[in-house]
Amino acid sequence: MSNTKMKSITTSAVQAGINTDKQHGAVVAPIHLSSTYSLKSFNEKREFDYSRTGNPTRATFAKTIAKLEQGQVGIATSTGMSSVLLICQLLSVDDLVVIPHDCYGGSFRLFTHLAKRGQFKLIVVDQNNKPALAEALAQKPKLVLIESPSNPLLRLVDIEEVANASHEVGALVAVDNTFLSPALQQPLTLGADIVFHSTTKYINGHSDVVGGVLVTKEQALGDELAWWANCIGITGSAFDSFLAVRGLKTLPIRMKQHQENAEQVAAFLKNHPAIESVYYPGFEDHPGHEIAKKQQAGFGAMLSFDVKGGVESVKRLFANLELFTLAQSLGGVESLICHPPTMTHAGMAETARLAAGITDSLVRVSVGIEDINDILADLAHGLEQSQTR
Repeated sequence: MSNTKMKSITTSAVQAGINTDKQHGAVVAPIHLSSTYSLKSFNEKREFDYSRTGNPTRATFAKTIAKLEQGQVGIATSTGMSSVLLICQLLSVDDLVVIPHDCYGGSFRLFTHLAKRGQFKLIVVDQNNKPALAEALAQKPKLVLIESPSNPLLRLVDIEEVANASHEVGALVAVDNTFLSPALQQPLTLGADIVFHSTTKYINGHSDVVGGVLVTKEQALGDELAWWANCIGITGSAFDSFLAVRGLKTLPIRMKQHQENAEQVAAFLKNHPAIESVYYPGFEDHPGHEIAKKQQAGFGAMLSFDVKGGVESVKRLFANLELFTLAQSLGGVESLICHPPTMTHAGMAETARLAAGITDSLVRVSVGIEDINDILADLAHGLEQSQTR
């Protein structure tokens, strides 16, 4: 008798693709690099016929993510932004989209530029401003995009509350879950219709893959998006999917260590004389702390802070770090640090960036899983040097 009880997310992640090879009995699911597959006979396809449309390795990855997110259909794409672009295929010129004013710079750039080209109409709104959000929803959007926690200021919105309000006016809800991964948050269970990730980040976790994935709550919506993914050719590669599956197997364990380190880093920064302010949902005085406790399984490992002394102090900080790497991206086992105004959010106009609270003194940190004493020592040295003139 099989055990049909739903397995924990840790078990499901570890078991991704295990013992599925029927030909040779390989324990780990093999990489299928073939670009094309033979038909059984004239006009009789097998499960896979062409790798842009479907690939066994990519299917293993997509099915696993769908299971972890408690959704119906998973679609692996070439990048995180490909997943966002795929969602845009649901929109027509008369449709209205509502996005948060403080979302990831790449998403902000894509939506604003596609709107300028007339692909759809757009409203940018602070989703924590309830009157402003209500006014936007009153215009009956086709799609509402949520990013919680936000990049880079870790603002949170009540996903269930916004999803319910959006559904009342007939809107679809898509949530960027990149900062937390399904190990810490499952937006589909909170009312979202679509959840998406840059798998480059925590899902892969080793900074050696660029990819994306989205999962739908309903089969029909997933089928529609899968058709578009094949049509516009943005599906992910077999090798990247293999690496992402490998990364998934340690996702819950990695997230535990990431979070333990991040909690100590946040506490260290909060009391440091070189720091103006720290943005971390784990603090009880963070505006989104109670929301995080309600809808997340943890506070994550991302945080940001303002350095006293402005951009010149930021430059000195970066110049005096050894363990932290100044680089784009996040979610790898190594600690990364970045300057959002000139890096992740450089594509935003200065007025929009400042309206979102992204100042020139802002620094974003992806806390890795190195020894916490080494992490803190590196930050202490860099911050001390940041205040010297």
